Amino acid sequence: MNSIKTATFSLAGFDPETGELGIAVQSKFLAAGAIVPHIKAGVGAVATQALANPAYGPRGLDLLERGLSPEETVEQLIQEDEGSDQRQVGIIDASGRSATFTGENCLDWAGGTAGENFTAQGNILVNRETVTALAETFQEQQGRLADRLLAALEAADRAGGDRRGKQSASLLVYKEKGGYGGLTDKYIDLRVDDHSEPIVKLGELLELFYLYFSERDVELLELKGELLEEVQNLLEKMGYYQGDISGEYSSEFAESLINFYHQENFEERVPEGQKIPADILEYLRKRAAE
Repeated sequence: MNSIKTATFSLAGFDPETGELGIAVQSKFLAAGAIVPHIKAGVGAVATQALANPAYGPRGLDLLERGLSPEETVEQLIQEDEGSDQRQVGIIDASGRSATFTGENCLDWAGGTAGENFTAQGNILVNRETVTALAETFQEQQGRLADRLLAALEAADRAGGDRRGKQSASLLVYKEKGGYGGLTDKYIDLRVDDHSEPIVKLGELLELFYLYFSERDVELLELKGELLEEVQNLLEKMGYYQGDISGEYSSEFAESLINFYHQENFEERVPEGQKIPADILEYLRKRAAE
């Protein structure tokens, strides 16, 4: 089987409340996110690394979908692969069961740990504590699965990380109908393919994702009075509004505001009524000041 050397650390996680499955990964390897993570909503997630066998992803998901447990899936994968002694894989299913495997010829430090709703693994690491930090941080964190996965990456990097350095990182999360427009299951797919601080950059991309697409709780501000006049001024500066700065919510202003939402890629976050999300207002203020 074909293989690719991806020394890395990764964590696959499951959120039983939302049904989300996700994988976060960091590596001293170009575009590790193109190789390591494989997910299917309602089925499971597979992280394949070390002397990575990319076929572990689709094959592992197929085995999970057929009803095999993560442990049984790992056993089947390594039985089918003559190079399994140099492979590393972490698998979790859509009920939170997990398993991890590290071949005996993976380069030190290499190993993993698996528990309810997560599996963490890494190879060519500075120390064992890197994987320990991955696992413990994920278990201790509360909130969104994506935030917990990112926090685990950050903690693992602080604990030691990849002993060759840093280059790429990715965050992949699936949930049923979680994709753009509710038309696919791919909810979050963020990659930093080549950067000196890939985890930091990944965090910045996640914040942008929340700004453009998130359903997170954000205060909705009533567009009236001084705030309405401010927004009219800001939209005028950006070329969206040519009407009166009157503090009146006119049909012309409403059309301009909708144009702003759509042209600035906020079409997933257009609120009902005469309101504006607080974070989008801050974005508008910054853009108008540029």
